[in-house]
Amino acid sequence: MGICFSVEGAGVRQKGGDGDGVTNNGERIRIVSNNKSASSPTKPDINAVVIKLKDVEDFRQEAGNCDVNIFSYSEMRAATRNFRPDQILGEGGFGTVYKGVIDENIRPGFKSTQVAVKELNPEGFQGDREWLAEVNYLGHFSHPNLVKLIGYCCEDHHRLLVYEYMACGSLEKHLFRIHILALGVCLTMPWSTRMKIALGAAKGLAFLHGAERPVIYRDFKTSNILLDVDYNAKLSDFGLAKEGPMGDQTHVSTRVMGTYGYAAPEYVMTGHLTARSDVYGYGVVLLEMLIGRRAMDKSRPSREHNLVEWARPLLIHNRKLLKIVDPRTEGQYTVKTIQKVANLAYQCLSQNPKGRPTMSQVVEMLESLQDLPENREDPLLGSGNGIAVTLYEVPKAAGGCPAERGEQRQVDNRGTKIVKARSRSEPPSVYEHYSPSPDLDGAPMLVMSSSTRIGSEKSAADEVDVHSH
Repeated sequence: MGICFSVEGAGVRQKGGDGDGVTNNGERIRIVSNNKSASSPTKPDINAVVIKLKDVEDFRQEAGNCDVNIFSYSEMRAATRNFRPDQILGEGGFGTVYKGVIDENIRPGFKSTQVAVKELNPEGFQGDREWLAEVNYLGHFSHPNLVKLIGYCCEDHHRLLVYEYMACGSLEKHLFRIHILALGVCLTMPWSTRMKIALGAAKGLAFLHGAERPVIYRDFKTSNILLDVDYNAKLSDFGLAKEGPMGDQTHVSTRVMGTYGYAAPEYVMTGHLTARSDVYGYGVVLLEMLIGRRAMDKSRPSREHNLVEWARPLLIHNRKLLKIVDPRTEGQYTVKTIQKVANLAYQCLSQNPKGRPTMSQVVEMLESLQDLPENREDPLLGSGNGIAVTLYEVPKAAGGCPAERGEQRQVDNRGTKIVKARSRSEPPSVYEHYSPSPDLDGAPMLVMSSSTRIGSEKSAADEVDVHSH
């Protein structure tokens, strides 16, 4: 899916590690378009020792070290109804993800469980290396804000991963695809839910950074943050995860891989990876939740294509800040709260890695905001499971949501309030449709674009190579 670019001679030079390639003319960079948390998020509650695996054969010999189920390919076929097209949840660089059910009919004694089965596409841009990384990390780590790996299949050339099913999909879906109900209203994620997700995702990253051997996630973005039925955030897709520096090391040197728009600038320029690289990616996601725009959006005026470059300077100017905050959340927060969140995003996006907070500090900051009234979930606005959604009336004379024409109508059980939206922070004029909760499955979907991936070896779809010297 999407468009792939490759950039040659980007001036990236580093020593190789774990088989990472080094070239004399620089790094080859490929860009592809495309629960309740623990009280101490920075200290793992397990003493996991992640074993380095060189290849699949090495993995098969060490397979007993992972506390996950090993499934046969025939069991995977049965769980997904022979990989029926109507069971597809999504597709990406790894391959196709199917919804499935594993019960005692498939494996005797197995409690009936809804699962998501991810099948590696041999022609895709991820391969055994990324598949092994997922099993290696998720097979040893356990945390409320990491998606649970139930099992895997490694039979002949087949590579599949079996995860817990995340009923509400990705954060990306809820932020950037608007579902218009037959009742004439649009649903969007309210401020309190955004802050709940921001805190949960931060705890997931803080857990990884605080492990005995720190783990750098390396691909933090909205599409990798999955939501369960109660909108608890869980990190998924550990294919690019990397062990962090230890002892006197200040960084690890590696190939530049990640997603364009989310990767830290110093990492892209030097290949030096630290936990603060993840903090930058977190800042980008926090900015997306704050403003309601994608990290990269070529449909905007040229100066607004890159969200960080355009918005970060405005975050510390109160008047300008209030003009760029997502208008769909108007009236759901206080100015003081929005300023604190904006300041946190500003710090996370510092060009100087040492100027960024640690993820444990981010968690502390967000936890201090959870007690504020505007960040508490309102049961009157529940969507059936205690999670709020904000409803906007769709204008009868014009298509799309009211934010397109400069006004929005916030509807709740306590009355109706009309507020003016600001043109500079309006959502895109073309909306993508999505199903915001399990109760709304079957809604039409239109996927306009996908993220841009850096450092992949192959692309999963149409490619255009652009060389820069």
